[in-house]
Amino acid sequence: MNILLGLGKVLTALFWGVVLANLLDPFAQPFALLLNLAGALLVLIHGLELWLFNERVLGRTRPGFERVQILLFGIFHLQALSLAPVHALSTVPVQVEVEHA
Repeated sequence: MNILLGLGKVLTALFWGVVLANLLDPFAQPFALLLNLAGALLVLIHGLELWLFNERVLGRTRPGFERVQILLFGIFHLQALSLAPVHALSTVPVQVEVEHA
């Protein structure tokens, strides 16, 4: 599973590289327009994923870094988050009062 997630992240990074190259030096039409539309749609989808799975990010040690990873890699990073253990935000023990009968 980790191999597929890594491959997905690599392919997504290559896609973002092509989109960036298209922004710097546009490709022939209609490919430049279609690539820009695909990039904009992917940013919208990854933003929606970030909004929907915000609860999963909040329990992490570096939530800002996790949010950037989700914006770049989307579901591939979210799947990796579900496989990794979650660290507690606080290590302070909670005292529970016990009722005496």
